Amino acid sequence: MIRIGRPRKGESAIRRDQLLDNALRLFVERGYGNVSLETIAREARVSLRTIYRQFGGKADLFGAVIRHYSDLLVATLPLDQALAKPLEETLIVFGKHFLFRLSRPEIIRLRAQLIAEAHRFPELAAEFYGQGPQRTLDRLAQFFAMHQKSGQVIGIDPIFLAGQFVSALRGERFQRQQLGLEDAPTGDEIAQWTQQVVELFLRGCLNRTDL
Repeated sequence: MIRIGRPRKGESAIRRDQLLDNALRLFVERGYGNVSLETIAREARVSLRTIYRQFGGKADLFGAVIRHYSDLLVATLPLDQALAKPLEETLIVFGKHFLFRLSRPEIIRLRAQLIAEAHRFPELAAEFYGQGPQRTLDRLAQFFAMHQKSGQVIGIDPIFLAGQFVSALRGERFQRQQLGLEDAPTGDEIAQWTQQVVELFLRGCLNRTDL
């Protein structure tokens, strides 16, 4: 029997997630400039009016897609529990999630398309950066600032620290993958890479006995 009327609690969120998943797939497969809201609505089996009501235009929908996946990453750094676990442990958990999501083939393709289309759709680049990388950097900066107040982290600009940590995680490996010179890393490779980055970031590379 087909049910009509108001969806049960939770169904609206599921439908929203499905819409965002379909939108991401189409943006990756066809490119932002080649996908219409009508196509997204048809593939997601929702009305065009629903998209406009929930998100606005195409750039807004794209921003919502990026924010949806950014939420999953930001959630690995809960600020209300920032000091509850060892700093190294939390950074490793975050780093593994970060590298896993960043290195997925669909995200690699999406980033490549963004770079190619940024001159045609400058609002697209701004939306992507604001809803994705900038949110991640802001959360990391807040996280580091809390640990600075506790005395665990030195008093360097936390925004600078956040940028350096993210850059270390990406490394040259990410650039090679973007160029098609390397496949997506396995779970074990991500874990090993993250462990090394966190250790280097927290301890530095100088042998303290030589100072």
